[in-house]
Amino acid sequence: MGEIFTHRLRVRYSECDQQGVVFNGQYLFLYDVALTEWWRAALGSHVDVLEQGYDLVVAEARIRYRDGARFDDLLDVRMPLVKLGTTSMIVRPEFRVGDRLMADGEIRHVFIDPPTKRKREIPPDVRMALEPYLVDAAE
Repeated sequence: MGEIFTHRLRVRYSECDQQGVVFNGQYLFLYDVALTEWWRAALGSHVDVLEQGYDLVVAEARIRYRDGARFDDLLDVRMPLVKLGTTSMIVRPEFRVGDRLMADGEIRHVFIDPPTKRKREIPPDVRMALEPYLVDAAE
């Protein structure tokens, strides 16, 4: 099993809805924050990535809501990488407060050439940096 990157965030008041839980739309924003930090840890800053001639975009996103994280909760965003294809990767994020699962899902990213926005193969150095995070999808 590969290493699963996890980023911890504290839920802010502004991320909650009138029901007192994290607003459903915020989960993709929180995912993006965790992805940015994972990327920084594995590959450097986003500016470095762009200067090397690639970027990644979200092609599909699905989130299942299971419980409600609340203001001031410490929310761990786990980022299991379950597929590293030729031009895309799939992450199955888990949003947890302690051992309670708040939400989970599946996000597919496609690597692109920034000027043309056309998909491109995952660069070899990126593949090498991400392979330690690849987990068995059945786990």
